[in-house]
Amino acid sequence: MKHVRRVPVALATGALVASLAACGSGGGSEASGDQLVVWFPGNSEAEMALVNETIVPAFEEESDVDVEVTFVDWGDLGPKLNAAFAAGTAPDVIGHGVAATADLAANERVLDLGPYLDEMDPGEREDMAAALPGGEVDGTPYMTPLIMTIRMIAYSGADFEAAGLDPDAPPETWAEVRAVAEQLTERNGDEISRAGLIVPSDPIGVQQSFGTFLWSNSGEFLNEDNTAATMNSPEGVEALEFYASLYQGENAVDNTLGAQLPGQPAEVPVVTGAAAMQLISAGDIVKLQEAGPDRDLRLMMPPAFEGNEPGAFGGPANGLMINADSDVPDLAWDFIAEMISPETNLEYAEALGALPVHASSIESEYISANTELQRAVEALPSTHPNPNVPAWTQMRDAMGQHLERALHGEVEPAEALEQANSEVEQFLASGS
Repeated sequence: MKHVRRVPVALATGALVASLAACGSGGGSEASGDQLVVWFPGNSEAEMALVNETIVPAFEEESDVDVEVTFVDWGDLGPKLNAAFAAGTAPDVIGHGVAATADLAANERVLDLGPYLDEMDPGEREDMAAALPGGEVDGTPYMTPLIMTIRMIAYSGADFEAAGLDPDAPPETWAEVRAVAEQLTERNGDEISRAGLIVPSDPIGVQQSFGTFLWSNSGEFLNEDNTAATMNSPEGVEALEFYASLYQGENAVDNTLGAQLPGQPAEVPVVTGAAAMQLISAGDIVKLQEAGPDRDLRLMMPPAFEGNEPGAFGGPANGLMINADSDVPDLAWDFIAEMISPETNLEYAEALGALPVHASSIESEYISANTELQRAVEALPSTHPNPNVPAWTQMRDAMGQHLERALHGEVEPAEALEQANSEVEQFLASGS
């Protein structure tokens, strides 16, 4: 029984490939059907402990197989996976973000999971109805999502009360959020000492944050058939103008432009008091509440621009796929089926501080014991995932550079979106 904790950033790709060549079962390796190789993305200690110490041992005992698990840091996952595919040593079960699905499917690297899903219990499949489409490309399921996520504003009830605001009646529109943020912002001279509202603006977060504003203003990144970029619409321009205004001018409310925000709960700005409100992944709220018990942290239902419906980045997040060259696809599916079983999936989501993929989980103790988690589950119908198209991650990175320039005031939002549109349409035209 082998449980590999994680792949350090410094580990050379060649060493990884050599290791997998010795023990992997994908791509024609010498391993027999009693071995399964699984890769998970990330380096969450809680996730690694649950998978390595509970889920995998139970699966091994029940299935009489040897499972080797490797956790690969997000930044290394793409290059290492490409190297493993080239060497014929890619894992049987591939964990990745939803955004990677379309490229892997287009290159015939992963299996159509339809035949396996068709054999699922209809009731259990219906229970996952909100999650499963996130793993589809042109209607074909290639990934089974493991968790759901949604961006929501966490706010300090203590800060609201201190400012004379009612924490039980949070703002409902972005205009109201902005007004409250200005009221909550504190300054030391010209410098913001407490941000009224912090919104992620790091290279990946900037696209997800902009998406939240865009969708809540009835805008879209691409047209309905994913053949043209549409973010330069009036709705898109208004959304980016709002986003940029958080950082610019005398009434700026956010002092974290371009920063990689801390991931440790005790260091998160809305926990430390460096911010009164912060756009977060809603599943993190329990850990944040535990880290800052005096902050009275709550979640705000997703706001909308006036006259529009709420919208927020989210939906299915990480998931599992089966290597098209795996020698043990049925065993790989058995492992995936265990990961998405209601009990295991609930444990997994709780360990990650995420939301489970089963709608019935709202009745679980994990969700029902926390009012804010209940609110997060109730808000899931407002989520919008990124388009699941080939080269989406390249499109995301390209548009992110233009979004950042607008946030820094280097170009007007309308110009930034024209340039972003142009780059995205080059990817769409090339079909890459």
